[in-house]
Amino acid sequence: MSPPLGFEKQFSRKVCKLKKSLYGLKQSLRAWFNRFTTFVKLQGYSQGHLDHTMFTKKFVSGKMAILIVYVDDIVISGDDASEIDILKRRMAEEFEIKDLGRLRYFLGMEVTRSKEGISVSQRKYTLDLLKETGMTGCKPVDIPMEVNTKLSDLSSSAPVNKERYRRLVRKLIYLSHTRLDIAYAVNVVSQFMQSPYEEHMKAVERILRYLNASLGRGLMFRKSDRRCIEAYTDANWAGSMVDRKSTSSYCTFVWGNLVTWGSKTQGVVARSSTEAEYRAMSLGICEEMWLEKVLIDLNQSHDGPMKLYCDNKAAISIANNPVQHDRTKHVEIDKHFIKERLDSGNICVPYFPSSQQIAYVLTKGLSRQLFDSCVCKLGLIDIYALT
Repeated sequence: MSPPLGFEKQFSRKVCKLKKSLYGLKQSLRAWFNRFTTFVKLQGYSQGHLDHTMFTKKFVSGKMAILIVYVDDIVISGDDASEIDILKRRMAEEFEIKDLGRLRYFLGMEVTRSKEGISVSQRKYTLDLLKETGMTGCKPVDIPMEVNTKLSDLSSSAPVNKERYRRLVRKLIYLSHTRLDIAYAVNVVSQFMQSPYEEHMKAVERILRYLNASLGRGLMFRKSDRRCIEAYTDANWAGSMVDRKSTSSYCTFVWGNLVTWGSKTQGVVARSSTEAEYRAMSLGICEEMWLEKVLIDLNQSHDGPMKLYCDNKAAISIANNPVQHDRTKHVEIDKHFIKERLDSGNICVPYFPSSQQIAYVLTKGLSRQLFDSCVCKLGLIDIYALT
């Protein structure tokens, strides 16, 4: 450890002997979280079964208080103001904390409230990223990735700086926490972090140019009387030019608001588009089951069975067919898993046309018209245009 300024002038060449350091140790986070969890539980809070960073306290009156922690950043919510004040006072007695008031900025995410509802965006984070890369004055584009873009690891272009490429992609991955519209493009460029070339860097720069044209875009959460859980799934069959693996995607809605989404390359090569879609359905069902259990921890219920929307008739037929045959042997585990969920009546799989599919934005590059349509239906809007 370097001595602080003025130390040597006052104490000559003496040094401080460090007996124990909390920050910088691998187990420091676990030690802090264990202590915090013990304290919160003593206050009568219950730890979430699926999300261990969420703590809830329910009252006989029907009110509840919710606490979510990320390392040493804490968000407290609920409809019992007196309980929240008591918790803050007791936490101040146990830890050195600072109350920042109403939630406005959290982990790089900006939270604003309006007549429309509550919105979450990362505008400042995006501006800082563009300023860091020197692209604040770049020419904007309408879509993050061109239609039918195919990137390969066998490129004829020159290699680029790995550290810079990886740093930019990591920042874009974090930005995609509120920017669903760049999730697929970020998924593609993140596959070449080991050996990036100029064409890969150009794809990253195009994402930045798109962000420059949509700085204020974010998620909007509106109050709704719909108490249902819905998921849309899609798959891009053999979309990867590297290994011909497919890309699965899902986006889930709770009470009509988008809450989770994912765009992930499948672990095995699918032999048909039906198989790729079927694996995407399995991924969407897992996400719906997780959301259902999180709502139980929040003392909330949903109406009717959860809905999974898929535009592939063959995949839906396999899911509802009780007969196992040779054509479905290679997806046997997913088949039994999906069939079990359908038989329980907890999930239904209605068919809907491809023209209404909104998960396309997570599996392929789209034209501007189709891209804007999907983004609008997903609830991504320009937050600052409303205010």
